Amino acid sequence: MTSSVDDPPVFNFSTDAFAERERLSAWREVVCRTIISLDIEPRDAGRFRSNATVCQMPGLGVVFVDTVAMTMSHTRELIRDDNLSFMAAPTCRWLASQAGRDPVCMPGEGMLLNNAEVGSISLASDARFTSFSMPRAALAPLVSDLDAAIARPIRADNAAMKLLVSYLENARDAGALKTPQLKELAVTHVYDLVAMAIGATGDAAEIAQGRGVRAGRLRAAKAFIAQQLARQDLSAATVAAHLAVTPRYVHMLFETEHLSFSEFVIAERLARAHAMLTNSRFNDRAISTIAFEAGFNDLSHFNRSFRRHFGATPSQVRDQAGRPRQ
Repeated sequence: MTSSVDDPPVFNFSTDAFAERERLSAWREVVCRTIISLDIEPRDAGRFRSNATVCQMPGLGVVFVDTVAMTMSHTRELIRDDNLSFMAAPTCRWLASQAGRDPVCMPGEGMLLNNAEVGSISLASDARFTSFSMPRAALAPLVSDLDAAIARPIRADNAAMKLLVSYLENARDAGALKTPQLKELAVTHVYDLVAMAIGATGDAAEIAQGRGVRAGRLRAAKAFIAQQLARQDLSAATVAAHLAVTPRYVHMLFETEHLSFSEFVIAERLARAHAMLTNSRFNDRAISTIAFEAGFNDLSHFNRSFRRHFGATPSQVRDQAGRPRQ
């Protein structure tokens, strides 16, 4: 996968846009031949359907796939480079074949593969998975023996891989990666997490631990906060329990972005409230109800924080958006 730093980083493709008889050929042409260099053979061609979200950045191409059961083959004719690919956490049982190895993998397991060799992956049933490709030269300094890691299953409970899968979800958000600097930083963190997942050692492990694992945990912390904003007991301690780290470590994660944990939570709650106030779906909800659902338990504190952050009161924001005042 290649991309200019100025290109939009994300695009979507779905077989739903094609007549049933055209879906397989369209998928092969658009996704298999131009994105992931794999031919496919669905178990039931008559019911083939698949969707892909593709993120292309310099040094990293990521595809999120939701598909029916199928076999994906990397044939000799499709070998274009010596990049490495990573199959991350399919939601079904799957089989891989490369480098004389034929492992049977359980749902959630991952694997490093070599684009310079023939190979195949078979999904036993309908599934979702994430796959990405990266230059071999990017990972080689971090892992002492890459060839030994090819086609070796990585357990679903591998901490670095779990962080990697969570971190990659950030690639779906085009706005989050809209500058070359952010893209470069995200790519570096992915390299680090892959290295940790397959077994980086020595100095390389310390580097990867410092950059990639910390970034992955910060991403996971933010995702957990977004899901739990309405909780009145949301704190560094509850986030720490979710991540299996200490509360002090959670505070340190946010300090790397030059803000405190509480500042981040308040900003997220204010953003949630603002979004609700300007959305017609919530016209029937009182401002006090919106404040509570965003996680505030003190209406006066909410009103002061909101005005300080947005330069207008909640009522003014709702009125400016053309919503009736509650």
